[in-house]
Amino acid sequence: MTAPLWTARDAAEASQGRLTEGGWAASGVSIDTRTLQPGDLFVALTAQRDGHDFAQAALDKGAAAVLVSNPEACSGPRLVVENVLDGLIRLGEGARRRSDAVRVGVTGSVGKTSVKEALAAVFRKAGPAHWSEKSYNNHWGVPLTLARMPEATRHAVFEMGMNHKGEISELTRMVRPHVAMITKIAPAHLENLGSMEAIADAKAEIFEGLEADGVAVIPADDEFAPRLMQAVQGSGAGFMLDFGLTPGAAVRILSYDEGPDGGVGRMDVMGKPMDFRLRLPGAHQAVNAAGAVAAALGAGVDPDLALDALSELKPTEGRGVAFYAQLSRGRVIDVVDESYNANPASMRAAFGALKLRKPSGQGRKIAVIGEMLELGPDSRALHAALAEPLITAGVDQVIGVGEGARALMDALPAEHRAAWCETAESAIETLSELARDGDVVLVKGSNASGVHKLVSSLRDKAKPASA
Repeated sequence: MTAPLWTARDAAEASQGRLTEGGWAASGVSIDTRTLQPGDLFVALTAQRDGHDFAQAALDKGAAAVLVSNPEACSGPRLVVENVLDGLIRLGEGARRRSDAVRVGVTGSVGKTSVKEALAAVFRKAGPAHWSEKSYNNHWGVPLTLARMPEATRHAVFEMGMNHKGEISELTRMVRPHVAMITKIAPAHLENLGSMEAIADAKAEIFEGLEADGVAVIPADDEFAPRLMQAVQGSGAGFMLDFGLTPGAAVRILSYDEGPDGGVGRMDVMGKPMDFRLRLPGAHQAVNAAGAVAAALGAGVDPDLALDALSELKPTEGRGVAFYAQLSRGRVIDVVDESYNANPASMRAAFGALKLRKPSGQGRKIAVIGEMLELGPDSRALHAALAEPLITAGVDQVIGVGEGARALMDALPAEHRAAWCETAESAIETLSELARDGDVVLVKGSNASGVHKLVSSLRDKAKPASA
C-alpha cells in the first residue's frame, strides 16, 4: 500500500496551519480543479482568480482537504493558514526537510526546461525520482513541486526561472539544492534587468541556496563563465563542474555528428572518453547533454546510466517535435514545433537544426517567427540580427508575427519576405495560402507571440499524414 503524501497532522505541522477536522490524508497537491484528482490537497492560491472561489468545487470533486486562508470559503476538511502562498511554501519546505533526496536546481536563459527533463529521465532510471511539472519554475511553481515530493524520493530536479533580480535567490533558498546548475546566459529579460551582466548575476543567485559543500555546475563555453565562477567562489559550494566544448571542461564534447533527428558523438567525462547518442535535433542538444551529465555526476549518478537515459529522450511539443500535416489540396507539410518560447540564443539553435532538415519534392523551408519579448531597447537590433542565420539555414520564406518581428522582416532580402502578420491568427491564414506540398515549416517565437496557436491549428484541423 502506497503511503500518503501528506497526513492531516503532518500537513498542519509543516504549513503551520489550523485543522478544522483531522483524519484525512492527501495523495497529491493541486492548485487547479480542472486537473485535481480525488485525494488531492487543494491549495486555494490567488492569482488571476481567487482559488477560494473553487474550494467547495474541489471538495465536491473528491479533494481530501483544502488549504485556505478564509475558512468560510467552503464546508469540509480545511487547513487554515494566514496566507495561502506562504502556507504552500512552508509545506514545500517541510517536504524537503523530511526527505533524504538529492536535490538539483536548474536555471539559465535557455535550455533549462530541456536539461530539467533530461535530468528527470536520468533520475527515473536511478530510482524513485521527482521533478518539476511542465515549466513550474516561479514563485508558486517551485514550492508546489516541493510540496508534491514524496518522502521516499532519491533524486529530485527543480527548474527555477526569473525575470527580475532576487527571484532566483528566493527559489533556491526554498529548494536548498545539493547541485545548482546554470545552462547558459543569453539576452532574455533584458528589458527588466538592463544588461547581460545583470542577467548573469541574477542567474548566479542559484548558488546562494546550495547546501554546504554542494556542487555548482556552469557552462564553460559561456562568455560569462568567469563571472559565474566568481559567484561560485563566493558561495558555499564545495565543488564546481563545468561543461561544454571548451578544452579542460569537466564534461567536454569531443565530437558530435549531427543529423536532422539527433546525432552521435563522444564526450570526455572527468577524463574518461564516452560515446553517446541523442534523438534530439540540434547541435545545442549535445551541450545540454553534457550539462545534464555534469549535474547527474554531481548528484552521484553513474555517467553510463545517465547517457543511457539521455539516448532515449525524444523532442516534446513546443520544443522541437516534428509532425506531418495534411492541408487542403493534398498538400503535406513537415511541421517543426519550437513554439513554446524564444530568445536570440534559442532562435539560433532552432535555425541550426532546421539547416539539416530537407524538404521533399519541390518543397521549401518556411519559418514562422513570432516576436521575442522583454528584450529592452536592443529589441529591434536583436530581431534584425536573426536574418543572417535564417538565410544560412536555407530558409526560403519567412512569416513574421507581432510588432517586434517587423525589424526582422525589414532586415531580410525581399525574396525571403513572405508576409508580416500582426497576430498569430492571421499567420494561420497566410501559411495556409503560402504552403506548398513538401515544405518544411518551422514555428518559433515567444509564448506571448501566440505562434503556438498556429501549431495547434495544424494539429487540430489538419489530418496527420504518414511519415
